[in-house]
Amino acid sequence: MTMFRRIFAAFLLVLCLSHAALAQSASSATAPDYSEWETVASQAEASIDSGEDTNEELESLREQLVTFRSEFDQARKANADRISTLRAQIAALGEAPEDGDEPTDITARRAELNRQLSELLAPVQTAEEAYTRADGLIGEIDDIIRERQTERLLSLGPSPLNPVLWPGTLKDLGEAVSDVATEARVLQDEDKLAAAQEQLPLVLLLMAVATILLARGRRWSTRLGNYLRQFGGAGSGVWSFVISLLRIALPLAGIYALKEALTATGLVGTRGTAILDVLPEMAFVVLGHRWLAEQLFSRNEDDALIQLPQERRTEARFYVNVIALLVVLWGLMDLMFQISEFDRSSEAVIQFPLLVVLGLILYRFGHILRSYRLEAGDDEEEADTGPGSGQGLARLVRIGGLSAQVAAVVSPVMAAIGYGSVSSALLFPMIATLGVLGFVVTLQRFFSDVYGLITGQGQAARDSLVAVLMGLALVVIAAPLLALIWGARVADLTELWTAFLGGFTVGETTISPIDFVTFAVLFAAGYLLTRLLQNALKTSVLPKTRIDTGAQNALVSGLGYVGIFLAAVIAITAAGIDLSSLALVAGALSVGIGFGLQNIVSNFVSGIILLIERPISEGDWIEVGGQHGTVSKISVRSTRIQTFDRSDVIVPNADLVSGTVTNYTRGNTVGRIILPVGVAYGTDTRRVESILREIAEAHPMVLLNPAPSIIFTAFGASSLDFEVRVILRDIGFGLGVRTELNHQIAERFAKEGIEIPFPQQDLWLRNAEALRGENTPQDAPEEAPPTGAQPQPSEDVREFHPDSAGPGEDSDK
Repeated sequence: MTMFRRIFAAFLLVLCLSHAALAQSASSATAPDYSEWETVASQAEASIDSGEDTNEELESLREQLVTFRSEFDQARKANADRISTLRAQIAALGEAPEDGDEPTDITARRAELNRQLSELLAPVQTAEEAYTRADGLIGEIDDIIRERQTERLLSLGPSPLNPVLWPGTLKDLGEAVSDVATEARVLQDEDKLAAAQEQLPLVLLLMAVATILLARGRRWSTRLGNYLRQFGGAGSGVWSFVISLLRIALPLAGIYALKEALTATGLVGTRGTAILDVLPEMAFVVLGHRWLAEQLFSRNEDDALIQLPQERRTEARFYVNVIALLVVLWGLMDLMFQISEFDRSSEAVIQFPLLVVLGLILYRFGHILRSYRLEAGDDEEEADTGPGSGQGLARLVRIGGLSAQVAAVVSPVMAAIGYGSVSSALLFPMIATLGVLGFVVTLQRFFSDVYGLITGQGQAARDSLVAVLMGLALVVIAAPLLALIWGARVADLTELWTAFLGGFTVGETTISPIDFVTFAVLFAAGYLLTRLLQNALKTSVLPKTRIDTGAQNALVSGLGYVGIFLAAVIAITAAGIDLSSLALVAGALSVGIGFGLQNIVSNFVSGIILLIERPISEGDWIEVGGQHGTVSKISVRSTRIQTFDRSDVIVPNADLVSGTVTNYTRGNTVGRIILPVGVAYGTDTRRVESILREIAEAHPMVLLNPAPSIIFTAFGASSLDFEVRVILRDIGFGLGVRTELNHQIAERFAKEGIEIPFPQQDLWLRNAEALRGENTPQDAPEEAPPTGAQPQPSEDVREFHPDSAGPGEDSDK
């Protein structure tokens, strides 16, 4: 049951670390006892030099050293603020001049400050020296213990396959059976039987309680679970988990009652008492494995965490239960070996068959885990994060199965060679690791169900981001437990925790976790305050001013950048992080970063320029790089433009600052459109001009000041060319106005009988008879084309504004 005790101790590790932190803070209230420290340190040095103390004695001595080290750590930090102030005062006075020409009061003041500083530094220096000595002694003790552990682990013992050892093993077994028989005869003493009869009522009561809980406990839990499942709702998963725990707790209480009943009889003897002491632990191992198998490989496919076929899940549950029984049997054998003092070779021979069977079962179980794959209907594209996600769980299960198979093969082989310690240190930690990881996955689903119950999401919360974060947190919490399972000492973990709390040094600055927490809290508060101010300005203050929309957005964005910068500066200052020591590193990196990020920096600076100068604003209709659209957002790196076909174009800010940008609506939405119009030769041009002017002035979107212009531009190849130039109130409706004016011009020209010409081309064949196969008279005169026939001209229409839809159009944008 050693592995179980290690696992149980890991759950108390966090409490121990918290207690150590509290003790450390409490120890700072009193000064260290240096006389007692000298005694403990001398004893530790003597023990290290002799190398004769046991590991338990060294661990006890180490605990005393750790306590003193904590006191010294607090003592060397005492009066830190006062010492810093004195040093600043001395630095302000400056160095004493070499020629001694200095006012006497300055000299006296410097001497007084140096005296005060020396008095304050004396206990600090003493504590620093003692801290260094204690830390060195702790490191030496840790090295000795690790060397012993490694030597014991790699020591070559007897091989259980050596037939020479078998007779001795049979002899040890016979002696153990004889001792059990002798002990049984001793327990039949009349005085012991009489004492047992006196305890008979208590024994019967406890036996009755044990029988009821063992016989009916699981059934009562099942009935309660079925009753709660009728209500369904978002908490069904939570209630199922709680009921499953009751199916362990009630039988376990029955086992404890049985243990107390047997102990009360006084007829169990030495071996029986030792077994009864670990009986609750063994029951917990068996019931815990059974519960975990039900959670991971449930009979109900919807409740199973590992979605295997039904027959595979049944087989997996069977193997888990068998492994639990074999682990308990192994623990009982270890216990009997300690009581009967078996020879090491006899232990190896007796345990080897059980080890082989356990390896075979574990190998088969690992094969089942390796066969786990997501089905086609599962979330194949699910993020591979967290132990409970689809792909993440599948990969974790397959890796666990492969590791179990490797341990199941290597462990019996190492035991057969004679490395029994290596075999045990590989096989049983692997089983415990699989159990811990399975428990982590189960807990993740339970906490996800609790979150679903609180938020009302139900089982849908199992696929949320919160569930993934919970899984990652559980993995971090389980890391110390896994370290203990694989042979780490509690002292190793506490040492890591102490180093973590001490922080790390960058230059002359020591950064501790408290500094990180302070920085994170203050920066988060500053960021939140900045966002609140931005929202207040954007929704409450700025809309009541006469500032245009672009300037409002620039103010809000600028406030965001300034607020975040100030939040970072305040957080860094409050956390006590000195960035001056990083100046050289930053200077060296700035050159390389400058080349790699020059485009990003250029865009960032350009974004600042855009927000300050505001050549464009959100909502403006612009043209850049051949793209037309309205500005939807100006960020610090790029600007987003929504084109008239409703697609987004991301334009780097540097292109807007250094390139050519046409802003059609900057300052106002007034704009001009030009309509080319052609009429047939012979049409009264004055009449055409009058009609076009009348149509243009009648449109409501056309401004009368300045008035529309009708220009007779040229004598075209097929027509008399005019242009209608009008100024619109909103250029965004240019395409609609253009279409409407063209409709009205066509209707009016048709009503007035004005012809709108179109280009024509007549084709004349010089020798048409040759194409028909006839003889053409030699003296036949060539037939000339009729007068007036002209080749097809190409129409050249000049546009001064893009023939595109404006931001206010409803179609063809």
